[in-house]
Amino acid sequence: MRIGILGTSDIAFRRFLPALAKCGDIEYAGVASRTPEKGKPFQDQFGGTVYDGYNALLNDASIDAVYVPLPPALHAEWGKKVLESGKHLLMEKPFTTSPAETEGLLELARGKGLAVHENYMFLYHSQLAKVKELIASGELGGIRLYRMAFGFPKRGGNDFRYVKTLGGGALLDCGGYPVRLALELLGQSAQVVQAKLTTPVSYEVDLYGNAVLENEAGQCAQISFGMDNAYQCRLEMWGSKATLIAPRVFTAGADVKPSLILRTSTGESAMELDADDQFLHSIERFMKSVDGSKAREDMYESIRRQGLAVAQLRNRGETL
Repeated sequence: MRIGILGTSDIAFRRFLPALAKCGDIEYAGVASRTPEKGKPFQDQFGGTVYDGYNALLNDASIDAVYVPLPPALHAEWGKKVLESGKHLLMEKPFTTSPAETEGLLELARGKGLAVHENYMFLYHSQLAKVKELIASGELGGIRLYRMAFGFPKRGGNDFRYVKTLGGGALLDCGGYPVRLALELLGQSAQVVQAKLTTPVSYEVDLYGNAVLENEAGQCAQISFGMDNAYQCRLEMWGSKATLIAPRVFTAGADVKPSLILRTSTGESAMELDADDQFLHSIERFMKSVDGSKAREDMYESIRRQGLAVAQLRNRGETL
């Protein structure tokens, strides 16, 4: 399979292409840019073609799939064009900025028999599998509360995250991570029951927020996020017997050995886990959707649930 990239984003250069190079079944075709000279570093380091504009890449019949790391407000427009061109779609998160846009892309993909993927990479890191294993083992006892936080200091310059027309805002950026993790741990019945988004004076987007999600069994997840915050990237599971903490749950890079901290009434212990390439595994999961209809349908549903939960949070958070 041959895959191309729409746009010369930093994440495509630093994270996607190094991971893609480890995938023996995928060939990098090239990158498209409205400013072709921005594609030269991509070509110098990774090879491939530099396409003069996005449509030039989409018109290349030899390309089977497209990775879209554009600002969120452009996802629906260019995701639709990717699918209309008959190519599978690997979309950087968030998939789109609204449930209606998401549903439109999913219907189009299903109608054409195409795979789509929302790139929440942390789902495929082996540390999350270990977390689930410890929960299932009963070592923590009954889970009383999940608490998760993801945020970082304010970025400078003209970062799209602070521009409303580009799909900016903390919820769509860092907020999607704890929302997605809460859905993963709480299960199919999870709903947003409380939320607050804060847009300070002189800003056009939300800079930070909090929410509570709950499932039908009464388990809760308290989530916090922000892009004008001290850095946090943390999951805490408070059980009846022990507390488990994952301090680097969302962003453990391929060379990072994450640790899990287990606290009981008798003390604290740390488990160092193996390094793992979550970006590589996310691409591999995308390939499963390309190759199999069951994996494809599962991803359709996962993307739909995520979009609805984010919309629920926004609707509750903006009315308080």
